[in-house]
This record gives sequence, C-alpha cells and structure tokens, in this order.
Amino acid sequence: MKILICNDDGYQASGIIALYEALKTIADVEVVAPEQNNSAKSNALTLHSPMYVQTAANGFRYINGTPADCVHISLTGLLGYRPDLVVSGINNGANMGDDTIYSGTVGAAMEGYLFGIPAIAFSQTEKGWAHIDVAARRAAELVQQLIPSLETIADGAEPTVPPWLLNVNIPNLPDDQIQGVKVARLGRRHAAERVIMQTSPRGETMYWIGGAGPAKEAGEGTDFYATSQKFISITPLQVDLTDHERLPYWAQTAARLTQSH
Repeated sequence: MKILICNDDGYQASGIIALYEALKTIADVEVVAPEQNNSAKSNALTLHSPMYVQTAANGFRYINGTPADCVHISLTGLLGYRPDLVVSGINNGANMGDDTIYSGTVGAAMEGYLFGIPAIAFSQTEKGWAHIDVAARRAAELVQQLIPSLETIADGAEPTVPPWLLNVNIPNLPDDQIQGVKVARLGRRHAAERVIMQTSPRGETMYWIGGAGPAKEAGEGTDFYATSQKFISITPLQVDLTDHERLPYWAQTAARLTQSH
C-alpha cells in the first residue's frame, strides 16, 4: 500500500507531520508538500515560473509551488510509481461548505482524483492544532478501513475500483468526545466579510481578503451540522460542474439562437 501525502499549510505544519506519523504505521508513505503556506490556492498550477524540489532533514520533499503542483509533479515523474491513495492534510481549520471550492487541501486531493487515484482531504474544524494526535489517528483508522478497496493489480496498474474523492472534517476534541462518523452533504456559507483596507507606509491603499462568512445552510444532513454535533463528517465530492438539471432549458435557448440565423 503506497500513499502520497500533501497539504496546503506547508511541509513543516503540525497537521502533515501528525498525519505522516499515523499513516506510516499502515502503509509506505511519502510526503511532497508546498514549501510555504498555500491556503486557498484551490487547484492552481504554476505555469510561468520554475519549481524546485528540496528534501528536508526528516525526508519530506517540498516544492516552491501550490498543493496541486506538488501532487501533479509527484504523479508525472517525481515518484516514479503510481500511489494507491493521495491524502491531503491535516488542514489547520475546517474545509466545509463553500470552503471546498477555495481549499488548497481539497485541491491537492482533487489533483490525485483527476489522475484517477482515490483521494482524501482531511481537515480539523478549528485552527490551532488542538488534539491533532486524535485527528491523525482517526484519519489513519479511516484509511485502514479503505485499504481492501484500494488494492491494485500490480504496481502502476489501474485501481480495481473507480477513483473517489472524500472531504473529511474532524472536530478538535479528545477521542472520547467524538461521537462517531457521519456522511454529510456540503453546507453553505453567507457571503464573506468585507474587504480589509489599510494604508501602506508609502500612502498606498492595501486590500486584504476578509474572513469567511458564517454558516448559512447548516441544518441536519450538512457537514456543518455533523461536526457541530461532535461527529466526523465525510462528504464524497465530484468534479463535474455541469448543471445537468438545466441542460434542457439551455438547449431550448441554443435552438432559438440557431433558428434566428
């Protein structure tokens, strides 16, 4: 069993170190992660500047690029083999609801999924790494449950099951306070807070993106609700952004446009 680990907080983050320590007991694990914090980089790839791979004292490899860069480079030549699973995290803070669109943690996992490899993004619901050892252990338990479905025919072969992409959020709680695991859909947030404006030492106006808005749709069945009830939330994600339900409506519009010429 071979696992590639990435994150968006950087290779020195407590979350990725804890995840590596937990997963190395059940699989062959390699870490390839960003050199610096790359939160909210989503699926961005670096196309107009060179990237370099460095090796840290603990054996982790890090790249001066985005989370998606790290996974992309790993899978297209750096590793030299096809991992059975791509795992991203553990993120310093939640990736629920609309967060998943922006998340570099999810972006790294999604890059693996786009290459046809099952992938999981792990996050803690609060910042600060409280009970990170518990989160890492729970993450490893989930991966261990999935191992039978991740076996490949041979090294480099296609997985025996279609790839899937999971988004997992773990409450920052002691182990005995976590109530269990629930599968949940993504909730929604309110619009983000106002932009923060400051004046630079040169008298220029600087703009900082405001914080994420509060939960808007957080009722029963959502990831927000599950984690608020002290459950670990698991949300299966898909990449297809097509609005299938409205395809017939837009087909009619296209037909009218065609007839007008």
